[in-house]
Amino acid sequence: MLMQTHEARLKALREELKRRKLDGFVIPISDEHMSEYVGDYAQRLKWLTGFGGSAGFACVTLTHAAIFVDGRYTVQVRDQVDGKLFEYRSIPGDSLSDWLVDVCEEGAKIAYDPWLHTWSWVEALEKALEGKGVEMVPADSNPLDAVWSDQPAPSDAVAVVQPDELTGRASADKRAEVADWLCDEGLDATVITALDSIAWLLNIRGSDVSNTPVALSYVIAKRDGTAELFIAPEKVTSELTQHLGNAVTIRNRDEFTSALGEYSGKRVSIDPNYGVVGIAQGLRAGGAKFAFKQDPTILPKAIKNPVEIKGHRDAQARDGAAVARFLRWMEVNAPKGTVDELSAAAKLEAFRREAGPLRDLSFPSISAAAGHAALPHYKVDEDSNIPVPPGSIYLVDSGGQYEDGTTDITRTIWIDTPEGSAPTAEMRDRFTRVLKGHIQIDRAVFPQGTNGGQIDVLARQYLWEAGVDYGHGTGHGVGSFLSVHEGPQRIAKPSGGQAGTSQEIHAGMIFSNEPGYYKQDAFGIRIENLVLTVEREIEGAEGRYLGFDCLTWVPLDRRLIDKSLLTKSEIAWVDDYHAKTRALLAPQLEGEDLAWVERETQPL
Repeated sequence: MLMQTHEARLKALREELKRRKLDGFVIPISDEHMSEYVGDYAQRLKWLTGFGGSAGFACVTLTHAAIFVDGRYTVQVRDQVDGKLFEYRSIPGDSLSDWLVDVCEEGAKIAYDPWLHTWSWVEALEKALEGKGVEMVPADSNPLDAVWSDQPAPSDAVAVVQPDELTGRASADKRAEVADWLCDEGLDATVITALDSIAWLLNIRGSDVSNTPVALSYVIAKRDGTAELFIAPEKVTSELTQHLGNAVTIRNRDEFTSALGEYSGKRVSIDPNYGVVGIAQGLRAGGAKFAFKQDPTILPKAIKNPVEIKGHRDAQARDGAAVARFLRWMEVNAPKGTVDELSAAAKLEAFRREAGPLRDLSFPSISAAAGHAALPHYKVDEDSNIPVPPGSIYLVDSGGQYEDGTTDITRTIWIDTPEGSAPTAEMRDRFTRVLKGHIQIDRAVFPQGTNGGQIDVLARQYLWEAGVDYGHGTGHGVGSFLSVHEGPQRIAKPSGGQAGTSQEIHAGMIFSNEPGYYKQDAFGIRIENLVLTVEREIEGAEGRYLGFDCLTWVPLDRRLIDKSLLTKSEIAWVDDYHAKTRALLAPQLEGEDLAWVERETQPL
């Protein structure tokens, strides 16, 4: 019998905990690879609570339950999760350790799945609970899985080869670089668990996780340049076997845990952010000497080679034409009151598929009307869907996964009324301040050695002048037909706890440039383009300097720009951006779509 209500599911989990003589269990949004997006089989938090966000966790004891989310999901969690079943807790203000001390009796044993948490997470929690009478214990198997009777099986889709003409580097060359790193570090092997790292290293892709073209697998790379790939047999094709060659041994994914015991006396590294506790336990039990070091593929993956850069530019050009066609469609149809958030997102995806070849969206489209646009990470579904009101702001943050590149773009537009209307002075002021910050990032010049935390203020300064700000980062890395949120680099406030803000920026790195502004229950604004880090030639420069080249070309909504707030150089930037947009998109468009782009890209 399937448990349809969240109350029944919570009760079943508690019964399972009692059977195991446990007092509680932590449920994250995670998989064995610490992926940002996870397969359906790993959507444990959503199954238990109904919460559909991409970050958060719950903890269930025999008498209490709480769900912890950050400020992005304050509204969403209350819409989706029954407050009678779960307390709402906000992080980082509320800590799991404090909550456990409050609700647990002395001697309580709280379990966690060692395949869903990192060593540092467990270590920090154990330290916070030291002497408090609450003990964290690894579960032998996941108790929630034991009661999720209709839990989907992991995807059995085959892994596919990503050809060298799209990657720009052969897998053997990448493995040799990892081998050199292992030798330099005095290591015998490294366990690579991040799915996009595995995809990059072996030049393979998959369709096991929504929005990210990866295949569920593990890799152990060795100092002699060889590697072992642990992957389900049904995912392996003759083409894959031939592509990997003799230097990569293919083993059943089920053998991975026992394989960790084969490194007795060897020095093996695991990434502290992606290597879960279960891997460290397996290595230690087998007698290996393990060390936590950053996955050696992460930085090379972030620095794009010329072939990847060309692929990005080509994908962005097609994607830009699709988004432009969508914006014209919205201008024509939304004022009639017949478009809602879901139908708008579906239409945008249809335009992308026509531009093709689209493999997937790079993330669930944020199609946000009116007050929903004030939720930076809003995700529309059948329950939240609303009509796009004429006489309002509409925000769409979306992207595509093309075999030659990954795109991510946000445009904020004014939805007119049939009789004609205009944005408020406040809307135009905020949009223009966001635009000014966006321009500052786009044309920033900085010395080699600069990190993302040092340039974040460029995007915020004009909002700060008006006494406002935004709560998310300004920029994240982007992969090449891989993760749309790719580390290690990030542009964000250095004090905001954002990982990657101290990472040095290198030529070849791709960033999003996406400042914003959000007025609760009223409207939201974000302008996002992708930019490529390049060297800048400066006469008389003392040292090496870097800057950004824009990759995204789609018109900005001129109706939301207050020209009086722009300097002459900022006006010149907008005009130049629109001229380049027109030149790139015009050959791909015709008829009304072409006329619209030509109109929207005229000088201010």
